[in-house]
Amino acid sequence: MTRAFTLLSFAALAFASTSLMAAGNPEAGKTKAAVCFACHGADGNAVDPQYPRLAGQYNAYLQQALHEYKSGGRNNAIMKGFAATLSDQDIEDITAYFSSLPTKLSTLQGHIQGDR
Repeated sequence: MTRAFTLLSFAALAFASTSLMAAGNPEAGKTKAAVCFACHGADGNAVDPQYPRLAGQYNAYLQQALHEYKSGGRNNAIMKGFAATLSDQDIEDITAYFSSLPTKLSTLQGHIQGDR
Protein backbone atom coordinates (compact mmCIF):
# COMPACT_ATOMS: atom_id res chain seq x y z
CA MET A 1 0.00 0.00 0.00
CA THR A 2 2.83 2.41 0.85
CA ARG A 3 4.53 1.72 -2.50
CA ALA A 4 1.33 2.50 -4.40
CA PHE A 5 0.87 5.72 -2.43
CA THR A 6 4.47 6.73 -3.17
CA LEU A 7 4.04 6.07 -6.88
CA LEU A 8 0.78 7.99 -6.92
CA SER A 9 2.43 10.90 -5.10
CA PHE A 10 5.29 11.03 -7.62
CA ALA A 11 2.83 10.88 -10.52
CA ALA A 12 0.81 13.77 -9.07
CA LEU A 13 3.97 15.80 -8.50
CA ALA A 14 5.17 15.15 -12.06
CA PHE A 15 1.79 16.18 -13.47
CA ALA A 16 1.71 19.34 -11.36
CA SER A 17 5.23 20.35 -12.35
CA THR A 18 4.42 19.77 -16.04
CA SER A 19 1.37 22.01 -15.69
CA LEU A 20 3.46 24.69 -14.03
CA MET A 21 6.05 24.58 -16.81
CA ALA A 22 3.34 25.22 -19.39
CA ALA A 23 1.81 28.22 -17.61
CA GLY A 24 3.00 30.79 -20.13
CA ASN A 25 0.83 32.89 -22.43
CA PRO A 26 1.69 32.27 -26.10
CA GLU A 27 0.21 35.60 -27.25
CA ALA A 28 2.29 37.55 -24.74
CA GLY A 29 5.24 35.36 -25.70
CA LYS A 30 4.92 36.31 -29.36
CA THR A 31 5.30 39.98 -28.44
CA LYS A 32 8.17 39.31 -26.01
CA ALA A 33 9.96 37.08 -28.54
CA ALA A 34 10.21 39.76 -31.24
CA VAL A 35 13.95 40.13 -30.66
CA CYS A 36 14.35 36.34 -31.16
CA PHE A 37 12.88 36.48 -34.66
CA ALA A 38 16.05 37.87 -36.27
CA CYS A 39 17.85 34.57 -35.71
CA HIS A 40 15.16 31.99 -34.98
CA GLY A 41 12.45 33.28 -37.35
CA ALA A 42 9.01 34.65 -36.49
CA ASP A 43 7.60 31.17 -36.98
CA GLY A 44 10.42 29.59 -34.94
CA ASN A 45 11.82 27.81 -38.00
CA ALA A 46 15.20 29.45 -38.53
CA VAL A 47 16.42 29.34 -42.12
CA ASP A 48 20.13 29.64 -41.27
CA PRO A 49 21.35 26.26 -39.95
CA GLN A 50 23.56 27.90 -37.31
CA TYR A 51 20.42 28.91 -35.37
CA PRO A 52 18.22 26.29 -33.72
CA ARG A 53 14.64 25.82 -34.84
CA LEU A 54 12.49 26.48 -31.79
CA ALA A 55 9.04 25.77 -33.25
CA GLY A 56 7.42 22.70 -31.77
CA GLN A 57 10.17 22.07 -29.23
CA TYR A 58 9.13 20.85 -25.79
CA ASN A 59 8.16 23.76 -23.56
CA ALA A 60 10.10 22.41 -20.59
CA TYR A 61 13.23 21.98 -22.73
CA LEU A 62 13.05 25.58 -24.00
CA GLN A 63 12.52 26.88 -20.45
CA GLN A 64 15.48 24.89 -19.17
CA ALA A 65 17.69 26.16 -22.01
CA LEU A 66 16.79 29.80 -21.36
CA HIS A 67 17.34 29.43 -17.61
CA GLU A 68 20.72 27.81 -18.32
CA TYR A 69 21.73 30.66 -20.64
CA LYS A 70 20.65 33.13 -17.97
CA SER A 71 22.58 31.38 -15.19
CA GLY A 72 25.66 30.69 -17.30
CA GLY A 73 25.03 26.93 -17.33
CA ARG A 74 25.11 27.18 -21.12
CA ASN A 75 27.94 29.22 -22.54
CA ASN A 76 26.81 31.43 -25.42
CA ALA A 77 27.54 35.14 -25.10
CA ILE A 78 24.69 36.23 -27.37
CA MET A 79 22.03 34.07 -25.72
CA LYS A 80 23.34 34.88 -22.23
CA GLY A 81 22.87 38.57 -22.98
CA PHE A 82 19.31 38.09 -24.21
CA ALA A 83 18.33 35.68 -21.43
CA ALA A 84 19.78 37.90 -18.71
CA THR A 85 16.99 40.43 -19.26
CA LEU A 86 14.15 37.88 -19.05
CA SER A 87 11.98 37.34 -16.00
CA ASP A 88 10.61 33.88 -15.19
CA GLN A 89 7.25 34.99 -16.62
CA ASP A 90 8.94 36.20 -19.82
CA ILE A 91 10.58 32.80 -20.20
CA GLU A 92 7.28 31.00 -19.63
CA ASP A 93 5.52 33.21 -22.19
CA ILE A 94 8.25 33.00 -24.85
CA THR A 95 8.55 29.23 -24.54
CA ALA A 96 4.76 28.85 -24.63
CA TYR A 97 4.80 30.73 -27.94
CA PHE A 98 7.60 28.78 -29.62
CA SER A 99 6.43 25.39 -28.34
CA SER A 100 2.93 26.06 -29.71
CA LEU A 101 4.18 26.58 -33.27
CA PRO A 102 4.33 23.83 -35.90
CA THR A 103 7.81 22.65 -36.74
CA LYS A 104 9.13 22.28 -40.27
CA LEU A 105 11.57 19.56 -39.20
CA SER A 106 10.63 16.20 -40.67
CA THR A 107 13.91 14.65 -39.58
CA LEU A 108 16.96 15.62 -37.56
CA GLN A 109 19.29 14.77 -40.47
CA GLY A 110 21.61 17.74 -40.97
CA HIS A 111 20.30 19.50 -37.86
CA ILE A 112 22.51 17.89 -35.23
CA GLN A 113 25.85 19.51 -34.46
CA GLY A 114 28.59 17.51 -36.14
CA ASP A 115 26.11 15.84 -38.50
CA ARG A 116 27.18 16.12 -42.13
